[in-house]
Amino acid sequence: MSDNTRDLLDLLKFELRFLEEGGYGRSPHAPRRPPQIFEDSLSCINFNSLSERVPCDKCRLMQFVPQNRALEAIPCRHIPLDASGRTLSSLYETATQQEIEEVLGNWLRATIQRLERERAAASPPETSSRVAPL
Repeated sequence: MSDNTRDLLDLLKFELRFLEEGGYGRSPHAPRRPPQIFEDSLSCINFNSLSERVPCDKCRLMQFVPQNRALEAIPCRHIPLDASGRTLSSLYETATQQEIEEVLGNWLRATIQRLERERAAASPPETSSRVAPL
């Protein structure tokens, strides 16, 4: 498995833990603003950035963003999260925070499982260190 795949898998697992531990509850820094998925997490390359923003094309999540949405101001809001193509952008308009977190959690679990299966399939089979009997 490449370091990029491992890094991506670690990032997605971190994001799932963050979600499941209530990380997207109301922020004490912005209590009147609903939390922004990915952007309000340490997984965002621009999280709490007080200086120049790093271009989003440097983010590992960009591989999930459709090509036609890659130049959006916040591309991660356009990652399709389910079979019907719902994205954070569309969910912010119609869903409750609980619904958004449920869709996100399902996407994260499915994506992690897929990446782990791909990693297992790409790994060479373990060779036994045992010596065959004579």
